[in-house]
Amino acid sequence: MKILDWFIRTRNRKIATAVAFVVVAIPALWLAWWLASPLFIDREVNEEFPYSASAEVPDGLSQEEVEAAMAAMAKITYTAMSEPMSDDTKAASEVALTGNFRNADSFHKGSGTATIYKLAGGAHILRLEDFRVTNGPDLRVLLSGAADPMSRSEFNQHEYVEVAPLKGNVGNQNYEITTGLDVSEYRSVIIYCKPFRVLFSVAPLSPPG
Repeated sequence: MKILDWFIRTRNRKIATAVAFVVVAIPALWLAWWLASPLFIDREVNEEFPYSASAEVPDGLSQEEVEAAMAAMAKITYTAMSEPMSDDTKAASEVALTGNFRNADSFHKGSGTATIYKLAGGAHILRLEDFRVTNGPDLRVLLSGAADPMSRSEFNQHEYVEVAPLKGNVGNQNYEITTGLDVSEYRSVIIYCKPFRVLFSVAPLSPPG
């Protein structure tokens, strides 16, 4: 009987010891793995450079060259434009479409107003006022059939017409619209980087009021 009691007590101690060992060992092993696993496991991250996140790389250029060009131009500020619109022109015109510029993304930013005026003879002028946009290489002013494109793919789904190269990334400026162009077919003004096909800013257009 004494032998049986001794055996039971010994077995219970061994079980209790094993359980205590497991309770202590599991957190210790987890901590050791958490500390040591970076030595054995690769963690790959591929983030696009913000200057060229939406840029298309032209033939003959590398991604690094695109990034360098975009970064360099972003640091340049053009001389601010200050083109007036004469009182006579304003008096002989009416607002056909107007809208406010918004940012294209977190890096390409724009603000100000785009207004298309219909002149007395039937011609149209696009005027940008209180305008400012992130600088970039070879920026163009476009009229787009897309109402408010959020991406290049959405922009590509609609027809557009190039009005002119952007005169300056800051200030008030006027652009003549090709005679005979039906402006009612276009629903936004877009500042567009032509070589890298990037939207810099968008102004959705609508009739006044």
